[in-house]
Amino acid sequence: MLIDAHQHTDWIGHDCHAVVKDMDERGINRAWLLTWEVPDGEFSSSYYGSFAPGDTGLPLRNILHACERYPNRFVAGYAPDPRRPDAVERLEAAVKMHNVRVYGELKLRICLDDPDVVRVFRRCGELGLPIVLHIDIPAVERPKLPARDYWYCVDIDRLEKVLLACPQTNFIGHAPGFWRHVSGDGYTAEGSYPKGEVTAGGRVPELLAKYPNLYADISAGSGYTALTRPPEGRGRAFAIAHQDKLLYGRDEFTSRHHDLLKSWELPAEAYEKIAFRNALKLVPE
Repeated sequence: MLIDAHQHTDWIGHDCHAVVKDMDERGINRAWLLTWEVPDGEFSSSYYGSFAPGDTGLPLRNILHACERYPNRFVAGYAPDPRRPDAVERLEAAVKMHNVRVYGELKLRICLDDPDVVRVFRRCGELGLPIVLHIDIPAVERPKLPARDYWYCVDIDRLEKVLLACPQTNFIGHAPGFWRHVSGDGYTAEGSYPKGEVTAGGRVPELLAKYPNLYADISAGSGYTALTRPPEGRGRAFAIAHQDKLLYGRDEFTSRHHDLLKSWELPAEAYEKIAFRNALKLVPE
C-alpha cells in the first residue's frame, strides 16, 4: 500500500481525473488532498500559472469535487485562514458536512505562535485533525532579492512553542523553512534548499525525537533535498531513526520520493511505516 500524504488537485494542470491517473501509474492507493486558502497579495504572481483558471489558491470546493468523484482514493483536507474570526466554525462545519480529516495545507504569512493561530491548532487536536504546515523563511542570502519576500508560517522555533502549547494536536512539518533544519547549519546556510553536507545539531531530528506530536512529510523539493544531502547513507539512517514520524508525500507529480525510499532497501517495517502506516495512524480508515 502507498498513501501520498501531501497532494493537491486543480494544480499544475492536474484536475482530479489527472491526479487519479497519475496515482494509478505510480501505484499510489490514496492521497490526502490539501487546500491552500490564501488572500490576494500573499503569494507570488508566479503561482497564477499553477492554479486552475479563475482560482486564487486551492479552494475547498475543488477538494469536495474530487472526493465526490473518487471517494475511495482521496482524503479531504481543509485549512481555513486562522486569522478569520469564523475559522473554527468553518472548520467544524467542513468536518461535519464534508468529512474533512486533515487541516492543511497551512501556508500563510503568519507567526505560528500567534494566539488566533494557536486557537485553531487546539481545536484541530480536539477534532482529531493532523495539521500540515508549510514553513518557510524570510529570504536568506540570494544573488538578487525579490521585490517582495514571500515567507510562510514562521518559524522552526515558534513551532516548538506550539508543540508545547498544543500537546494533543499532531503537526506535520513540510517545506524549505522546516527541512533546511535537518542540519545544524539550518539558521545560516545560504539559499532555500541547502545541499551541502549535513552537520550535527539539526533542529528537525531534535524536535522529531523530542515531541511525540511532531511528524514530517518528505514531499516536494525541500524534503527530497534534505534526505539526499551528503554524507552518503545519512538519509537512509535518518529514515530508519525516525521511521515512526515520517510520511511519504509528493506535492508534485513524480515518482522520485518513492524511488528514493525503494533505493534505500529499508527494513520492511520501516518502509511500511513511511509508505502508509504512519498516515493511517494519523487518519485511520
